[in-house]
Amino acid sequence: MSKTSQEHKSSSLKNLNFAIFICSTSRYNQKNKKNKDISGDFIQNALSKAGHNIKLKKIIADKKNLIVNALKEGLNYPDLHVIIFSGGTGINPTDITIETVTPHLEKILPGFGEFFRQISFKEIGTSALLSRALAGVINKKVIYCIPGSPNAVRIAVERLILTESAHIIKHLQES
Repeated sequence: MSKTSQEHKSSSLKNLNFAIFICSTSRYNQKNKKNKDISGDFIQNALSKAGHNIKLKKIIADKKNLIVNALKEGLNYPDLHVIIFSGGTGINPTDITIETVTPHLEKILPGFGEFFRQISFKEIGTSALLSRALAGVINKKVIYCIPGSPNAVRIAVERLILTESAHIIKHLQES
């Protein structure tokens, strides 16, 4: 890591405020039952363990209007830094998270998806070709769209989101 990157990371915020939206029609239809949300719980626990705050966590269906409403809710939430959408990023026709969020982004961070697939390739081989992940910024907030499988969530959160979110926020707050 370059000296500049080290300096930026060391002077970044240590406790960020997150919103987590799980995009899954099947989970949404079962949300009143006592089914475990393995991926959502992993995200929440990993972020909390790292000292971050979870301000919002919701399960929503894979519906364009619900994803847009969740995005707006996160963008309007006071002092929120990061919004994570988990799920709905596959290649099934009902997987529309990325297509719904992308038009709202002010800037896309293509390296996020590139690194996500690179790390995934090392773990799962050429099946990483099917992985779609996205990061971008809106109104000085970082937006992530990640797959919902437990392994993909672990990769995205541990290897990318936890390591770079504060650094990204530092740059966004400088302007």
